[in-house]
Amino acid sequence: MTKTGTRLRALATFTAAASLTLALSGCTKLETESPSSVRNAADTQARSASLGTVDCAHTKCIALTFDAGPSENSARLLDILKEKQVPATFFLLGKRHIDTYPELVRRMADEGHEVASHTWTHKILTDADPDEIREELERPNKEIERLTGKRPTLMRPPQGRTDDTVHDICRELGLAEVLWSVTAKDYKTNDSDLITERVLDQSSRDGIILLHDIYDGTVPAVPGIIDALKKRGYVFVTVPQLMAPGKAEPGKVYR
Repeated sequence: MTKTGTRLRALATFTAAASLTLALSGCTKLETESPSSVRNAADTQARSASLGTVDCAHTKCIALTFDAGPSENSARLLDILKEKQVPATFFLLGKRHIDTYPELVRRMADEGHEVASHTWTHKILTDADPDEIREELERPNKEIERLTGKRPTLMRPPQGRTDDTVHDICRELGLAEVLWSVTAKDYKTNDSDLITERVLDQSSRDGIILLHDIYDGTVPAVPGIIDALKKRGYVFVTVPQLMAPGKAEPGKVYR
């Protein structure tokens, strides 16, 4: 296991039970929007425009997302996604990840995946002052844009912790926040069968699956997750495709 994976696993295990609950039920009520609400609000003319190969208004779509990479496991993950013809959304960390595996960031973009931000150092943004929040968000944005030619429009706050200050700064920087509806808690186990079982038990239409390719049990679980969900009639899309023809709005939170 990577040192980063060990470090994040320890942190996540300690805080997992409370982290998303705090984000969703703290003093400031967190209002989130669903992918279907974004689609439904899209302009009628935009709805009739080309959506590529998938229209999630009429197709049972689901989004596979990965946090905290790239890592030494990401190349194998990309091989699997290419073989299975599945696009994913990657919320990337900067320090020890983007700066260590720049070629994998480029590959993600080149192979049609959505590349987004998970901050530079995994700092809990609700514990940071505004300047720190901007630094945590701007630095990966600049590096991803330098490597791929495309500036991210999506971010995922570490541990799902967010508040009004984070929303305001995301709006300023042109970023929408994306949480999740399915979690395998793969930061607490290397049991690939258990990871698969948890994902399949929670998955539903328009779902956003949270996984971490930095942990040893996760990537081996991915082929089985994909095959099982395809048998159930799901089509895999990126988060932006899940919302098309609508678009995520900077400063808002989606789940």
